[in-house]
Amino acid sequence: MMNHDELARRVQVLEDIEAIKKLKARYCAYCDDSYDADGLASLFTEDAIWDGGEVLGRNEGREAIRRFFQGSSQRLPFAIHHVMNPIIDVQGDSATGQWYLFQPCTRADGNRAAWLAARYEETYIRVDGEWKFQRMNIIPAFYAPYDEGWAKQRFL
Repeated sequence: MMNHDELARRVQVLEDIEAIKKLKARYCAYCDDSYDADGLASLFTEDAIWDGGEVLGRNEGREAIRRFFQGSSQRLPFAIHHVMNPIIDVQGDSATGQWYLFQPCTRADGNRAAWLAARYEETYIRVDGEWKFQRMNIIPAFYAPYDEGWAKQRFL
């Protein structure tokens, strides 16, 4: 039989997972709202790292992340972030997460429709009672033209 403390701990983990899911949902909503740089930056810790790899670059610190997103809508004027299959592991005031991304988008150069698929690997930390991104790594699977798909051209 489970005691009160164990039950309270398990409920707290479930509440933390839901809070992290909402954090990720806000991230996607800000991205899909013309990459709201201020909104996006507010989701990260001061010393956070947003790492998009060779394609999108690495940004260290909240202000660098804000500056990066300020120009994103010029590169991708349209995007709808679909994130799915979260695996979230909470350990007290820190957590890790993995998500898959499938994103229809429009590239500004040539006004071309494209498909993007990637995996997010993230770390989170609770700051003043609120979950924030501490690190976000984006690992691309493909970035392909809409009309050709990923079977013919995996990366643009």
